[in-house]
Amino acid sequence: MSAAIANEEILIIETPERVPLHFPLASIGNRFLACAFDHTLQLIPLFFIVRGIISILMSGARDSASKWLLAILILAGFTVLAGYFILFEWLWNGQTPGKRWLKLRVIREDGRPITFWEAAVRNLLRIFDIQPIPFYSIGLICVFINNRDQRVGDLFAGSVVVRERETEAPTFDQVFNAPVSDTALRRSFRPVQFTAEISLITEREIEVVEVFLRRRWELPDHVRLWMAWRVALPILYKLRPAYDYATFTYEGFLEELLHRYRDKNRFKK
Repeated sequence: MSAAIANEEILIIETPERVPLHFPLASIGNRFLACAFDHTLQLIPLFFIVRGIISILMSGARDSASKWLLAILILAGFTVLAGYFILFEWLWNGQTPGKRWLKLRVIREDGRPITFWEAAVRNLLRIFDIQPIPFYSIGLICVFINNRDQRVGDLFAGSVVVRERETEAPTFDQVFNAPVSDTALRRSFRPVQFTAEISLITEREIEVVEVFLRRRWELPDHVRLWMAWRVALPILYKLRPAYDYATFTYEGFLEELLHRYRDKNRFKK
């Protein structure tokens, strides 16, 4: 499987094609700002939830409806505290509003997207990292002594927080808007067998895959591999496919995806 090692502030991940991808690790300052922004957003619903709990307690009501409402408010508070990070990182491809603002992303140590369970593990353990509240002292100590800048939740989930390198790779427009000199598509990698619902893919998404596969051999190797990862990542998040990690390659996956999509939609117009 993929090997991941860290060198100073760079995480080096060896792809299934045996080519290293370099991910800048998110700085403590950026992670703190992103976290502060997210906690600020959490405070808005928490303010009203706490006000509701205090109102019920001060009213002295002991009837069944009041007890149920109190239980619902307490559950809602827990959901906001724990569920905010879990759901955003799962649904937003490893990002929360704060991380998106600062262009940070949570990925697995092998470069693949985190799943719901990894998002849940790293964020349920946030209550440990944040101690003593609200200073994140345990989390900071863990980050300082860990060569991948992982807090406790990251260590258990096998995840890392990286900074997106938009300036070090061409934009999608730069790659896809240039004239296409070779329209032939061919399989260059062993097909990646996977199980997923292909109908979830949109026409626009498959166009991105197709244009990349057409243009890729005009790109330098390191740019081609980087673009393959960027194209495949949101699709992997969307489809959540089951596949064999030992034989997986990003370009093999995209090739197989395109062929399956074409076969499925060959007679649909």
